[in-house]
Amino acid sequence: MLKKSDYYYELPEELIAQTPAEPRDSSRLFVYDRATGRREHRIFRDIKEYLRPGDVLVINNTKVLPARLFAYTENGGKVEVLLLKRLDLNEWEVLVRPGKKAKAGAELVVSDELSLTVVDRTETGERIVQFHFDGVFEDILSRVGSMPLPPYIHEKLKDKDRYQTVYCKTDGSAAAPTAGLHFTQELLSEIRGMGVQIAEVLLHVGLGTFRPVKEEDLTHHVMHSEYYRVDERAAEIVNAAKREGRRVIAVGTTSVRTLETVADEQGMLHPCSGDTSIFIYPPYRFKCVDALITNFHLPESTLIMLVSAFMGREQCLSLYREAVEKKYRFFSFGDACLIL
Repeated sequence: MLKKSDYYYELPEELIAQTPAEPRDSSRLFVYDRATGRREHRIFRDIKEYLRPGDVLVINNTKVLPARLFAYTENGGKVEVLLLKRLDLNEWEVLVRPGKKAKAGAELVVSDELSLTVVDRTETGERIVQFHFDGVFEDILSRVGSMPLPPYIHEKLKDKDRYQTVYCKTDGSAAAPTAGLHFTQELLSEIRGMGVQIAEVLLHVGLGTFRPVKEEDLTHHVMHSEYYRVDERAAEIVNAAKREGRRVIAVGTTSVRTLETVADEQGMLHPCSGDTSIFIYPPYRFKCVDALITNFHLPESTLIMLVSAFMGREQCLSLYREAVEKKYRFFSFGDACLIL
């Protein structure tokens, strides 16, 4: 049986990064070569030394919404509402805490500009809600919402742009694709100047990626679905690289999941969009991704399982133990790992 407990490791709480590195590309970089087993400890901006002309870097250009709202019931009770997924113009799937205050029909008021009605409850406990407002929803959200930082980050974020990648474009995520946070515009320009191509895909990160795995048997875990899109340009760039034997390097697990959702058995992409609930864990044969840039993930999470599928469980846990020993910073604002 594939067990959740096989992906546990000890992490001292002081290694959970509370603030982002300044500047972005000054975070540390743990480099692991799967072919040779070689490990190196560098600074993120040194990543240029491991890239070569013809490589394709695949980035996720999603933008994090200020998706955390505080609302009030008719009786004055306070409720936290976290936007997960847009269903249509006014309807969203959301997480409500405490849930007992969000029965079907409940009216919740966020501000003079925004209120909502609870329409339904999903099988997994989320709520379907209808928002009521005049004007542009995103504009209102920018005024009344706050950044949905993960619960393990206790420091207040001074600059909300630090929880966005420098290449974010399309609103829709409830969390940042954190491997991309290390890139600066200058570093990306240098990488392009080396002859590395950059392909942009989209996956709106929902909380399903971070939801704890509750079942000990991994085959019983169900992923929350997330919206993705791969356009013709991205497919052309990646497909040309696959045909010519050039490397496809995914920036983050969200890019991996998008590529592996769309790729056929030969690793070729076909432009499309939709919802994916792909759950990658060992053993898994990667069809498209040749190398991975990623952060250090929570014990027993679907993300460490994906990384284990890419580099082997024993090697992954060994690398994490070394990262703990060398006091790397973990999770969303933490350091990065390049797996070749």
